[in-house]
Amino acid sequence: MGFVGRKPTNAPLTSDDIPNGIISAADLASGISGLITWQSVQTTGFTASAGRGYPCNTTSAAFTVTLPASPSVGDQVAIVDYAGTFDTNKLTINPNGNKIEGSTDNVLLSGEREGATLTYIDSTQGWLASSGINEGTDALSPTSYSVNFLVVAGGGSGGGGGYSGGGGAGGFRTSTQTVNIGTAITVTVGDGGTGTSVNYNGTRGTSGSDSSISGSGLTTITSAGGGAGGVSEANGTGLNGGSGGGASGGGSYAGGSGNTPSTSPSQGNNGGNSGGGAPNYAAAGGGGAGAVGGNGSTVNAGNGGNGTASSITGSSVTYAGGGGGGTYNAGTVGSGGTGGGGNAGNDSNQNGSNGTANLGGGGGGASVRSDAYFKTGGNGGKGVVILSVPTASYSGTSTGSPTITTSGANTILQFNGSGSYTA
Repeated sequence: MGFVGRKPTNAPLTSDDIPNGIISAADLASGISGLITWQSVQTTGFTASAGRGYPCNTTSAAFTVTLPASPSVGDQVAIVDYAGTFDTNKLTINPNGNKIEGSTDNVLLSGEREGATLTYIDSTQGWLASSGINEGTDALSPTSYSVNFLVVAGGGSGGGGGYSGGGGAGGFRTSTQTVNIGTAITVTVGDGGTGTSVNYNGTRGTSGSDSSISGSGLTTITSAGGGAGGVSEANGTGLNGGSGGGASGGGSYAGGSGNTPSTSPSQGNNGGNSGGGAPNYAAAGGGGAGAVGGNGSTVNAGNGGNGTASSITGSSVTYAGGGGGGTYNAGTVGSGGTGGGGNAGNDSNQNGSNGTANLGGGGGGASVRSDAYFKTGGNGGKGVVILSVPTASYSGTSTGSPTITTSGANTILQFNGSGSYTA
């Protein structure tokens, strides 16, 4: 066939170049602007060419379509779900170093019988969905999205017996990470330490347990359990942990070290040191996520270190406060730090208060009058893990029965116990 004013061979033909409206196979092969030539059904990954349409069959397995590497303005590629299986085996579209809807990320076609025509616009926006079916013209969905995490470990127990240190708060850590769709995120929520009832030479209670998140392609975030508080005299030093336990008042003892193991930013603070002496042998407070535990003196016990606030749920909540230190013979006891730290025995001869569950607070230290020992240190508060997920990307798939709420454009999953979320 003949043409009037034939264009260069690298320029797409238009209807003006074709006499009598007759299109030959050679014309189709060279490309005609605005005309899509449909190809055979595709069942495995391939690189698309401009001006072509591809029925894609993902019945056997999901696969990837790679767009042209050097597109020109106006180039088009069409994709359609051949067998109605994109909802079970998603089709991935790779922009091949360019952009799709302004992003260099891969996107998915994930609706049954879904299809889209992609038109290359420019280097800023790249390929845009200029038409679509079943899922509308906005048929493309990202293969990944950003998730915010809050990971708080279990708080340490307060010391038992009497004039004993407050427990350190559980470690407090945050993270924002890109999560690939389909990734299973494992959530572990640490328990608080258990206080014990002992005499002045007894064994201390236990430190809290770690909380963590992990998953394929993610950076694992682990918050360390809070250190247990020191006990009277025999075990007077506080233990190390996310935040350190406070020292007992039975001598000149040191508080436990916080931020152990070390993280950046720091996950917690040191427990307070004791003043070591009569008349009230006042113990120190456990460290909190936001402040060190208060030191004890001969008269006044130290308060627990304050915790740190987070608004990941949509409201400001303070987590990971240290437990207050106990005293001997009616001395002034320590208060728990903000964020769930337990108070020391509120008068001599009292058990310590528990740290608040799912805030990761340290337990309060026991207080004693005269020689009436065998008082119990407060238990540490259980930890918590919270995820904030864009609602538009929320999968609805989780285990462990998290509490699910919404805040603005985000869905919030609060795990008070261990479980998982699949992106």
